[in-house]
Amino acid sequence: MWVRVGGGMESVPEHQRHGPADVDFPPPGGPWKPLLLSGRLVGWAEESGLKVARRSAELGQRLVDEQRDYLLGRLGHKLRSSVLALQESARQAAFGRPELLEAVFEQAQEVGRRAAGLEAAAIEAKDSARGVVLGAVLNLALSSATRDVPADAVVVGSEPLLVEAFTRVRDWLGDSLTVSAEAVGSWWKVRIQATGERRHPAVPELGEPLVRLIVDTQLDGWLDASSPDVADIYLPAYRMR
Repeated sequence: MWVRVGGGMESVPEHQRHGPADVDFPPPGGPWKPLLLSGRLVGWAEESGLKVARRSAELGQRLVDEQRDYLLGRLGHKLRSSVLALQESARQAAFGRPELLEAVFEQAQEVGRRAAGLEAAAIEAKDSARGVVLGAVLNLALSSATRDVPADAVVVGSEPLLVEAFTRVRDWLGDSLTVSAEAVGSWWKVRIQATGERRHPAVPELGEPLVRLIVDTQLDGWLDASSPDVADIYLPAYRMR
């Protein structure tokens, strides 16, 4: 069966990914029947029914919690390592090695970056999801990117989380980016492509894994990073009533 994990699907027990989660986009290997709870797609299975749908929703939430806990654990470990390195450099600088002061400054900046990443992974959105103009988000997060985004591209989400997600994409893929967007069913597909030198975060978890957590579980979207130097982000489209 396939269970919903955030805004995408994951097969059980193979853990293959498919997305976005939409009745119009069934996963491969069917035929599958959609599993719905209160009108929300929660999975796909060979047989449908309320019991199977509830089990799918429970499994999906368990996977969300496990993936979040794993990333928090990794980021916490990396943060502790950088704090210990900073403490040791500061101790040596204070006892006769002033040439280490520059290293202390750089290590303090790295501690700040890792702490910010940990906070981004742990934060619970306080703003409720609403219609947000995609262009306005990109103005804040990817102002230097070359953009081809329709003016009517409006997505459903928390604006601070959207800004955080696209800012993290820039940290992951680099400053030289092109961004385009197209409507795909009930989603906006945002394609971000690196056109210059790629960045390689000192902490790999601050790249794709953190972007995936924010997009998939906090924004209820889906990240497709299967193509080199390209990130396709699917976000729920806002429909005018």
